[in-house]
Amino acid sequence: MAELTAQGDGPKLKWRRALPLGETVVLGRADSAFAVPWEKWLSRSHAELSWGGDCLQVRQLPTAGNPIFFRGEPTTTFSVPPGGCFSIGRTIFTLTVAESLRSPSEAKPVLHSYAVTADELQRVPFRDAPHRLEVLRHLTKLIFSVSNDVELFEQTVALLMEGIRRADAIALVSPGEDEKAERVRLVHTEHRYIATGEFRPSMRLAREAIVHRHSSVVHVWSAGAAGGNAQQFTMQADYDWAFCTPLRGEASHGLGIYVAGRLSGGEPSTILAPWDSNDLSEDVKFAEMVSDVLSALRQTQSLQRRQNVLSHFFSPSVLTLLATTDPEAALRPRETEVTVLFCDLRGFSRKVEMAAGDLTSVLERVSKALGVMSTCILEQKGVVADFLGDAAMGFWGWPVSQPDDVQQACQAALRIRASFEMFGSQSDHPLAGFKVGIGIATGHAVAGQIGSQDQAKVTVFGPVVNLASRLEGLTKVLRVPILLDEATARTALGAMPAGTARCRRLAMIKPYGLEQALMVSELLPPASQDPILSDHFLAEYEAALDAFLAGHWSEAYERLHVIPPQDLGKDFLTGYILQQNHTPPAGWNGVISIESKR
Repeated sequence: MAELTAQGDGPKLKWRRALPLGETVVLGRADSAFAVPWEKWLSRSHAELSWGGDCLQVRQLPTAGNPIFFRGEPTTTFSVPPGGCFSIGRTIFTLTVAESLRSPSEAKPVLHSYAVTADELQRVPFRDAPHRLEVLRHLTKLIFSVSNDVELFEQTVALLMEGIRRADAIALVSPGEDEKAERVRLVHTEHRYIATGEFRPSMRLAREAIVHRHSSVVHVWSAGAAGGNAQQFTMQADYDWAFCTPLRGEASHGLGIYVAGRLSGGEPSTILAPWDSNDLSEDVKFAEMVSDVLSALRQTQSLQRRQNVLSHFFSPSVLTLLATTDPEAALRPRETEVTVLFCDLRGFSRKVEMAAGDLTSVLERVSKALGVMSTCILEQKGVVADFLGDAAMGFWGWPVSQPDDVQQACQAALRIRASFEMFGSQSDHPLAGFKVGIGIATGHAVAGQIGSQDQAKVTVFGPVVNLASRLEGLTKVLRVPILLDEATARTALGAMPAGTARCRRLAMIKPYGLEQALMVSELLPPASQDPILSDHFLAEYEAALDAFLAGHWSEAYERLHVIPPQDLGKDFLTGYILQQNHTPPAGWNGVISIESKR
């Protein structure tokens, strides 16, 4: 692979582009992949470039108003070898090919190499302490101003360049995991002067510091480059010394600060004697200090991101527990007693059909609906396990079990119901017209974090999950918002006062696909919040159900008609009695079988 690098007269005026083999590209200021917008001496279409596999053919176009300099002379047509360069105005273009990706420093003998310990750095004084401290002060300000890693790396490398005055190039690097790789990945690079060659850090040095020693390592290769004053202002791709300081912590694993420069004509021996006045110890110490600040910041940011991700699944109380214990142990899957809540959005399919031309708006409304569900679950100390299309699943009892898990689940369901009733009555609200069906079941299950190291989620599985899902589906059949299984209803009746919530048995049901019949109950708000079902009517329904189960259907039918017609929950029993012509089937055992999955 061949690449062309453009470097202007400022550290941020640069780019690198891959050259397609056998194709011609146009270099200029026009809007294209090879545009150089900062170079005012460049025409819109200035030169044609063609990479043939061994060299780069360059031809100046007739429309170009300024010359191209190659090897110091204005030239209109020429061939650039690997590693060669040409210039237009103040921008230098350098050709790099795969064979030359390896750093020149790798082929040179290391005259001196030493790792730096923390104890040695503690004894090193700063001779220009005020300047270094001022740079560090700017770094602490930087922490509160950047919005992403790209900005953070750019600003940090720029401050390092300001603080390490003898450096010619500084980069944030990553040697990667591949032991056979020859090229260090450059995360961000800054040059002090205009570069006439690509900055290629030593893989040997970067790997020794970041991968093997986990401490700063200094390499000195040779004396400074010869060539007079011009060498002091024109950077080459090769350097006489460099050191690499690793970043520490999980969030910065594999990253390091790489600093390189020249001896400016001096001999290597001037920086070989450890910790004398001419060595690099002060610069290494400064890089270590910046590394510590940058590593701590990225670790904090990583923890904040994790906290934000977890906040979508766990309530604040559970997050507090995870922060004070071993998260891996706390999130490990285990068998436990859980209460599972399934909540499904009603009216979603119809809304999709009606808004087939504007599905984005429907998605936004569904997102708001799921947000209401998850908020109510989290506020009642539950765990949001999954979103299944227009449905949400939450559960209680893991990672920590509380005595009031069932009550919390019931309160979450009532809050979801109340929220959708309130929003549904507002014609201009995004949730207008939507309703919900909720099923809650309590039982044994396995709960925890499952998945691979790269992708995992918190979930719960077991028969109780299937039962909660079936109960949610039965809300369509029984025409009530919230259904409970027997275990949940039993706990709710015993633990929740009537001023908080009420329950009524609806029917003995054998759901489709399940072997066992169960008494299905409806969860209701307190009488003070229910304009239809007073406690008196609730008692009438309970008496009607007892008569129905005992086979006294005439009595059951009469009692059901005492209840206000607005109560849709009574319609299931009433309809079943009518379907059977007011006569219980032979061998009646009180169980109504649901013949299909709703």
